[in-house]
Amino acid sequence: MTIQFNCPNCNAVIAFDDKHCGKRARCTTCGQLFIIPFKDNEKLKKVEPPKEKGEPLPGFYRAVLVDSWKLFTNPKNAAGLVFILAVVVFKFFTAGWNFSFFIQGEWLSFDFYIPLGWVLRAVAWGCLFWFYTEMIYSTGFDQEEMPVATFGGFYGFIWKIVKSVYTIFIILLVVGMPYIIAFLILKKMQIESPVFLYIPMLGGLFLLPIAILTVAVGKELTMLRYNYLLIPIFRAFKPYLVTVVLLGVAVIVQTQTEQYAHQGQMEATGYLLLNFAPQAVFLIAMRSIGLFYRHYSCYLPW
Repeated sequence: MTIQFNCPNCNAVIAFDDKHCGKRARCTTCGQLFIIPFKDNEKLKKVEPPKEKGEPLPGFYRAVLVDSWKLFTNPKNAAGLVFILAVVVFKFFTAGWNFSFFIQGEWLSFDFYIPLGWVLRAVAWGCLFWFYTEMIYSTGFDQEEMPVATFGGFYGFIWKIVKSVYTIFIILLVVGMPYIIAFLILKKMQIESPVFLYIPMLGGLFLLPIAILTVAVGKELTMLRYNYLLIPIFRAFKPYLVTVVLLGVAVIVQTQTEQYAHQGQMEATGYLLLNFAPQAVFLIAMRSIGLFYRHYSCYLPW
């Protein structure tokens, strides 16, 4: 259900899904910060004066490179850190749960493959992505603590996982579209040129942080438009590059990890600890994306 109301500063019409009631949001017209109401046309109270358009907040680099370490020392973040560690442990021990069964018949034989491990891995990444997008949202609106991991019962949990996995797929599809087009063109022309594939692939990875930010704060997949993605990058290139580097490091470290595959106890413990490392970098990277919105939302066209 959609909640519709007017901005308390400029009277612009604003609409949000009712699941966001009670959260902070900002008017995209005037920059006024407010609390999303619980019913239509409810009178809003201003949280703070509207931020002037065209004037980014200072202190982005310090907030990212220095203050981000408080994520791991603030006692209020203990629940969030435990949630992330639990998801990583779950992913580590269940990623290899893929099974195959061979049924021999008199006339026909069947080989069944059950990719349970891949399904559970997708569930784990859905949990992490949901948590990180909530963290980006709360960080963008001046909250320093991690969000509380609440899923709203079993069905709410399933819905959040399915929605998160679907959102990841759409984001990767949008940012990877130039690569897909280049691949199809080269294949059609029967040209083998890795360079022409690496360029759009790196371009898609470069767009990934702003795409995640747009979905995390904008809450709509329809906002994944290339003009929405490119304009803030051009206007705040250097700080945006910080988010790209941090997210890139997290992805690279994640690709070097291994999941449980019946290793010895000491070896498995070492692999598990290595799985915690990329999540620490992911935390800082996602916080940097939220800080990018907090400091440079005046450059966003939406």
